[in-house]
Amino acid sequence: MALLVVESPAKAKTINKYLDNKFKVVASFGHVRDLPAKNGSVDPNNDFAIKYVVIEKAEKYIKELVKAANKESDIYLATDPDREGEAIAWHVVEILKEKKIINNESNIYRIVFNEITKNAVKEAIKNPRKINMDLVNAQQARRALDYLVGFTLSPVLWKKLPGSKSAGRVQSVALRLICEREFEIKKFLQQEYWSINTELQNNKNETFFASLSHYQNKKLEKFDINNEENAKALVEQVKSREYKINSVESKQVKRNPLPPFITSSLQQDAVNRLHFSVKNVMRIAQNLYEGINLGGETVGLITYMRTDGFYIADEAISAIRKSIKTLYGEKYLPQSPRQHVKKVKNAQEAHEAIRPTSINRTPSSIAEYLTQEQLKLYELIWKRTIASQMESALLNQVSIEIGSYDQQITLRASGSSILFDGFYKVYRDNAESEESNLLPLMQEGETCKLITVIPKQHFTQPPPRYSEASIVKKMEEIGIGRPSTYSVIISVLQDRDYVTLDSKRFIPSNRGKIVTIFLKKFFSHYVEYDFTAHMEEELDLISNGNAYWKEVLGRFWLPFSDNADSVKQMQYDEIVNGMQDLIINYFCASGDTEQECPDCSSGRLKLNIGRGDVFFGCSNYPDCQYTREVVNNSKSLGVDITTGQEVLVKKGPYGFYLQFSDNISNKKKAVAIPKDINVDNIDLNMAIELGSLPKVIGKHPDTEKEIKVGLGRFGYYIFYENRYFSLKKAYKEVLNLQLSEALQIIASNAHKSLGFDSQGEEVLICNGKYGYYIKCGKITVALGKNNDGDIDLEKAIEFIKAVR
Repeated sequence: MALLVVESPAKAKTINKYLDNKFKVVASFGHVRDLPAKNGSVDPNNDFAIKYVVIEKAEKYIKELVKAANKESDIYLATDPDREGEAIAWHVVEILKEKKIINNESNIYRIVFNEITKNAVKEAIKNPRKINMDLVNAQQARRALDYLVGFTLSPVLWKKLPGSKSAGRVQSVALRLICEREFEIKKFLQQEYWSINTELQNNKNETFFASLSHYQNKKLEKFDINNEENAKALVEQVKSREYKINSVESKQVKRNPLPPFITSSLQQDAVNRLHFSVKNVMRIAQNLYEGINLGGETVGLITYMRTDGFYIADEAISAIRKSIKTLYGEKYLPQSPRQHVKKVKNAQEAHEAIRPTSINRTPSSIAEYLTQEQLKLYELIWKRTIASQMESALLNQVSIEIGSYDQQITLRASGSSILFDGFYKVYRDNAESEESNLLPLMQEGETCKLITVIPKQHFTQPPPRYSEASIVKKMEEIGIGRPSTYSVIISVLQDRDYVTLDSKRFIPSNRGKIVTIFLKKFFSHYVEYDFTAHMEEELDLISNGNAYWKEVLGRFWLPFSDNADSVKQMQYDEIVNGMQDLIINYFCASGDTEQECPDCSSGRLKLNIGRGDVFFGCSNYPDCQYTREVVNNSKSLGVDITTGQEVLVKKGPYGFYLQFSDNISNKKKAVAIPKDINVDNIDLNMAIELGSLPKVIGKHPDTEKEIKVGLGRFGYYIFYENRYFSLKKAYKEVLNLQLSEALQIIASNAHKSLGFDSQGEEVLICNGKYGYYIKCGKITVALGKNNDGDIDLEKAIEFIKAVR
């Protein structure tokens, strides 16, 4: 009997059903050895000697594996087909050597398969190979690099920046991406611009829309119309003319399908379409790969999910093409198979793309065996795979130029329609729009009637914060990380409290910003994007047999250790002073620094770092103990172009608020920031929207009195007839509140008259913040939260008499 070793018990269970009793299948439960988390695990002074230890949680499984190996003659290592899998196989062999189970490797066989199916496993057993030491050494080099960086940088951080947790070779670069995006948003200056849109009618009274593109034979650029005055002037010019069709251009364009999924594109698409986290995407994909019980038969449903290769095996392509013809018809099948050759930067070993192991297993045919999450992800993979081999979509794009008779005004209209849906029938990229702005048939020289002219104000927007999908895309673009590490990098940053995920966008914490500033200032070379990508290329050279792994480590270590030693010698004040400029850029508004100390008057406020945060302290410390949070000072969001007011975020005794400052009149308006809004998420546009409250949303149809929606210290409200009605809604819902909904809220909270008491005072039942209450003149009697307000006049008068 032979022993076959895999990583996971789920994978073992699936494979065991494919093999006869000549094989015993056991699981290692992942990695079996690793570097101990202490100094000396990698010794640069001894040719980078590495000391491995058995992972504590793996000891139990190692004993079982050793016991099984002692009884079997041949050992097959069927760990995953990548560097990590190759390394696990090698570590298993090394442990068996230490245990004297094997003396040589003549009976050790390495087998790999890209999918866990009966045919794939049996074919792999027929074609074994030796362990690929180039792949093993690439993994060892990566692990040694990560160890050397972590165990060198982290102690420096702990000593020089109290409150910091750790730094890593790749995680620090990903953190820099997120922090620098935040800095871009902070320094972004909003610009105003306008577009002029028109509604026209052709000879057949068919309407269509066009935009102003040229004025006085000059093409209008984005910012040429930069204020309302210019926009109104152009509106009048457009209105004063008559129009005809100058030209009609029509062309057919093809849209080719996207390639099948690789790890990064699967993560991005599943995050965007299914709203899964990157971590969950990989967990569910692992389940689908390792095997699902389909009514008695356990089978792997997708190929290996950690890959950056786009190719699909010829046999699989043939099956996909056959399915396309059967399911959708011959017109959806291209004459020849598609070859997707797009290259990912620093792509490593050539694995197949992620695809179903059998395209004939349609999502609907196996839905009863899958969880909702598994079904959604499998369906996404199945559709993308099918679509990748389908015929192109064919679109008709029409562009129409409309001109004034005096040739001073040019309008343009464009539209598209789908002539043949092709792969759109199965899968559409989120960025691809449906048929847009369908235009009526028109001819050159045809007259047009101008119906309306609509000026529209726009403002440029800052770059968006990274989402899980977009940070993975960015890491892939610049060549940092690998399919197996994207999810881990994101998790580490969150676990270290360096970033938080708010509204599905990453926001760096103060601690994360400080670590980034420190590394940019004192280890700038090692957090450069190009350097990190270069190290990935070096690892690829090792895995391909074109570089010796210890030489790569040597070239990295010598300058890095010198850099670290020099920083260790620096004093705390030297560190903080060296970071001042970057701290000011990342944390402070203009004018925040070099202020006079309000306590001693002789000192100046300077930035200090403590326990992972930044604060202002007096330069006369320790004689003067004054400190102040940076956030207590104003943080400028920018200037509202329409009013000229600077918008600031401030913190007062009741929490954060917005201040609108008019530098001409010196008038200030304060607006509380509601609790449902994260202060770190507020940008200029959001602040302006909040500052516009209270605003009139309409008039009551019975009284013709205005109804307003507003924001106060205790939250959102509706204001009508000198009464406030609390709104338990989120920010966007309040801004978009419709009059009809406001009327319902007012009606449900209206006063109910029960009649009059003996003194002629009206007795009212009212519904307030704390429940129903009785109001009679100046007397108010609370009925309690559990009372439904259903009482008569007699009972109400009893309550009133009790308190009179």
